[in-house]
Amino acid sequence: MKAITILLLSSLTAFAAANFSTDKVDPVAAGMDQTRLAAIPALLKQYVEANKVAGIVTLVARHGVVAQLSAVGYRELEDKQPMKTDTIFRIMSMTKPITCAGVMILVDEGKISLLDPVEKYLPEFKGIKLNPCGTRVGYSCQLTDPTRAPNVLDLMIHTSGVGESSRGRGGTAAPPASLAEHISSVQSATLLFDPGSAWNYSNFGIATLGRLIEVVAKVPYERFMAERIFQPLGMKDTTFFLPSDKQNRLAALYTYEPDGLKRVNRNPFTYPSPDSGLMSTAGDLARFSQAMLNKGTLNGARILSPPAVEAMTRSWTGDMKAGYAPGVGQGFGFEVVREALGTYRYTSIGSYEKAGAFRTYYWVDPAKDMLGIILMQRTNGGAASDTADETNAFMAMAAAAIDR
Repeated sequence: MKAITILLLSSLTAFAAANFSTDKVDPVAAGMDQTRLAAIPALLKQYVEANKVAGIVTLVARHGVVAQLSAVGYRELEDKQPMKTDTIFRIMSMTKPITCAGVMILVDEGKISLLDPVEKYLPEFKGIKLNPCGTRVGYSCQLTDPTRAPNVLDLMIHTSGVGESSRGRGGTAAPPASLAEHISSVQSATLLFDPGSAWNYSNFGIATLGRLIEVVAKVPYERFMAERIFQPLGMKDTTFFLPSDKQNRLAALYTYEPDGLKRVNRNPFTYPSPDSGLMSTAGDLARFSQAMLNKGTLNGARILSPPAVEAMTRSWTGDMKAGYAPGVGQGFGFEVVREALGTYRYTSIGSYEKAGAFRTYYWVDPAKDMLGIILMQRTNGGAASDTADETNAFMAMAAAAIDR
């Protein structure tokens, strides 16, 4: 009888994974404890009541089944608009792995090689020089040629040596009107180090990948992403530019100050930003995460090959200091848990994850056949930091709810 029960559960799990839906929550089918999962929103509500955050949405899925989905607090404090599970969030750097997935689609099709020099596709990179003094400039800092040109792989794992552009990120130059204009500023840039020799988080490097996509695919970056990822996966609320009929679902942005939360009005991007421009929901991010967990497919739609997913979700940086969380290495857009210290949130070695600047976070744990998403909108205290109490508690409680 026990063997029959196990076989039945395995069959149900396989069916669920092949028919992933965020419309139904079933902790039993996910092999998780309902009481422990119910404790997650109860705890997170305390952060709302303490005025640490306006509202939080969380989602946990396991074995291809959503086990927990909840919203606490407010989408907008001023008018007491309640947070809902379909609220739309600015996911910021959680955009990066999705852009990397777009690149890997072109790798699958033989249109790009990871070891291709970036200048093969973007001539703006040709002749880029190395500044041996990094960001410092002086008479003793003579520019030199790098040992090799930065390649596509370098951009994917932040080892290109490319720093940041001042355009649109607090510099004096006006924000660029297009992605092409943004990337063209590399002509006046220098490398911080020899490509492949060190790790340096680069928003500009990931933005370059978006420009590479539109040059190789010969369609605008945002159109490629919609047609090749969002639409096939049913990510109907994921976009770079929010339409007017969805504006009332966008979570307001706040900063935490000693006397409480203060509303922040943020100017929208002037172009589709490949490194931090997406807006999305917990349900849509779960669909992307489940596709990654399924080795590139969801509900019959394949966006990536299994080898592409494997490449994206392994650590490429060896013993190099990489990432902002302890015990991780760098995958393609994702940080990958590679040693025991990285499991402090109860994630397994081999799990991959990504945080956004406004305290948004998702992770996938293949060993547990599990994924999780937590979404907030607060400008200070990034979700990858050790001070992100809400995220740390959520991840540990989610894993602790595994029942079988």
